[in-house]
Amino acid sequence: MKLNILLPVLAAVGLTSAQRPTSYPPHYFDQPIDHFPHSARYAPHTKDTFKQRFFFDSTYYKPGGPVFLYLSGETSGESRFSNLETGTIADNAYFAQRVSFPGINVDVSAPGTPWILYGGSLAGAQTAFSVKTYPHILYGGIASSATTKALLEYPQWYDPIQRLGPSDCIASINAIVDNFDALVATKNEKAIQEFKAIFGLESLSDIRDFAATIAFPLGGPMNYPTNTWQELNWYPAYTTDDFFNFCSNVTNIFAPESITSVDYALAKYTNGEPWTNLGNYANYFKNVLLPLCDGVEINSSACFSTQNATNWAIPANDGSRSYLYSTCTEQGAYQVAPITGPSLISTVLKVDYTQDWCNWAFPPGKYNKIPHTPDLSRYNVYGGWDVTANRLAHIDGATDVWLDLCYHSHLAPPRYSSDLHPEYLIAGGGHHWDSYGILDINAEPQFIQQAHLWEIRTVQKWLKSFNATGGKF
Repeated sequence: MKLNILLPVLAAVGLTSAQRPTSYPPHYFDQPIDHFPHSARYAPHTKDTFKQRFFFDSTYYKPGGPVFLYLSGETSGESRFSNLETGTIADNAYFAQRVSFPGINVDVSAPGTPWILYGGSLAGAQTAFSVKTYPHILYGGIASSATTKALLEYPQWYDPIQRLGPSDCIASINAIVDNFDALVATKNEKAIQEFKAIFGLESLSDIRDFAATIAFPLGGPMNYPTNTWQELNWYPAYTTDDFFNFCSNVTNIFAPESITSVDYALAKYTNGEPWTNLGNYANYFKNVLLPLCDGVEINSSACFSTQNATNWAIPANDGSRSYLYSTCTEQGAYQVAPITGPSLISTVLKVDYTQDWCNWAFPPGKYNKIPHTPDLSRYNVYGGWDVTANRLAHIDGATDVWLDLCYHSHLAPPRYSSDLHPEYLIAGGGHHWDSYGILDINAEPQFIQQAHLWEIRTVQKWLKSFNATGGKF
């Protein structure tokens, strides 16, 4: 019997559809801003607090039961409610030791009560770092697709798409990008303008903005106006067809001549060879992406230009600003083209493109100064690919675009599971796919059912050990 929290949030599982809550009222907890008053890194220091929001559900709670803390990460608590209805750093420790819940008249604070954390993606990394840093307070955690490794450049984001996407679609994009890069390498400005005009982007002045914009269907650096490979999911209600619709349009062999003839528009620059499926690619872009600007100037921050430094400096201009800050200061993972081999994005997309946004968004101030490039050591100090702690479980998806920043990265050593250090790689799984569930459990695909059952068994073993040892960590 458990008390579930999501931090912001707490939730229950196993109810019938009629009993199951679909919304949770917010509660607030006074959280110190400064947990490290003796660290020069956080000077000048303050004793002020902020109102940390959380949600909770005590439907199944019984005295002596564990507390499950679900971290919402870079998104809002409300956006995780669907996961709570169907699903299985210092702030976390302070919260676990001091929080109380309305209607719960017993002490559920850690370490007397076993607190089990769960988080996916950045919240997965937060879960891993918290359990490692506060093992005497937080009893265990499941880190799902936890991006625990900081790298400055992250071309591997595109690897699953390159490897597993429809091969004719991927080959066409590779060839078009390669031809474009050849024009850039030879500084053929006339040809580059012709290429931009085919997409309706001739007025977009910065060549990097152009390269990023036409990559939107695949996942342009930091920006995805349409859904990409990352948003694919195992359940129809959670997934999106955008990526496969894009590829189906790019490879349409029945397109009219007015579209297919565009494949030859730049053939004079490639020894008469057509740019296969360029017409389809540009036609998809002009029908799906170009209308997003809704008639505003293309070469502006209201459309596809990212080069307005003043606009970046406005604190209220973007809901993803906090994510960008963590990227700029410690995590990195700038999406860039690979140094060698086929690429889905142009080689003009380098570190400096994203770093400019960082510098413009966070200029030096009284309390803040970001590093010249992300200080990766601040993030990797926890162990990077090899972050481990007793009762810290890692679960990843084999087709996740973020996999190579996670425990099961292709760049990490082979992994072996044990009860104290469990690990699970979901074959065919995407980005924290285990965090999603449906009410009809038997209708889940076997590979998702088994992942959920593994997580349940793992936590049950931990709780059995906690009870057997009288709460000894």
